[in-house]
Amino acid sequence: MTKTELIEGLAAKAGLNRSEAEHAINIIIDEITGALKQGERVSISGFGTFAVSIRRPRSGRNPKTGESIQIAGGRSAKFRAGKQLKDSLNQDAEAAPTAAPVS
Repeated sequence: MTKTELIEGLAAKAGLNRSEAEHAINIIIDEITGALKQGERVSISGFGTFAVSIRRPRSGRNPKTGESIQIAGGRSAKFRAGKQLKDSLNQDAEAAPTAAPVS
């Protein structure tokens, strides 16, 4: 699902026009992003939790030349699915198997 599809789904289910639905989705994304930038966790009951993960600087190798390089550290967003979402996915998987899992 893309952001556009999410906007269209919200507009259809909530009876909003497309621009109102897009504005609502953008506000949600901005709020989650802002909280993560401040180092806060974002928990959405029944769905999951977004958190910031810190990656330390490390050494690596250039696969083409074999040369040792330094890989910079940084922050990244992590998502952990909540129990209700996991249960929903597993319940649906038992009823109708889909394509191979994405790794």
